[in-house]
Amino acid sequence: MKLLTHNMLSSNIKGVTNGFPLLIEVEKVIEKPVDFNPDFLKNMFLKVDWKALVDASRSLGYAELPEETPESSAIDSDDFLRKFHHALLELHLEEGALVCPETERKFPVTKGIPNMLLHEDEV
Repeated sequence: MKLLTHNMLSSNIKGVTNGFPLLIEVEKVIEKPVDFNPDFLKNMFLKVDWKALVDASRSLGYAELPEETPESSAIDSDDFLRKFHHALLELHLEEGALVCPETERKFPVTKGIPNMLLHEDEV
C-alpha cells in the first residue's frame, strides 16, 4: 500500500469522529520504483495531508520529509520533489496493520492490500 493511499483512508466505524489519520503498524516495507512525474507531484502536494504523510513515512522508516509543510516555492525544488515522490509513491506497506486512532481497531494489510471491511456491529 502506497502512502498516497494511506493519506486518503480513514476509519469509517459507526460513531467514530476521529478516524484520520490511521496509525501504521509495520511488519514489512518494500520499495517499488515509480516513474518520476513532477507535474503529478505538484498537483498532489495540494491534496495530501502533510502531517499524516510525514508521520506515516516516519513509521515506515523514512525521515527525509520536513516536519513542517513546505512553502509553495519548495515544491519547485527537484530535491524536495524526489523526496516527496519516494515517500508518496515508492514506499509500500507490504504487511502490517492500519489502526483507528479513536477505537484502536486494527485493519490488516496483506500483500500491500488494506482490508477495511467492517464487522457487522461496526456498520
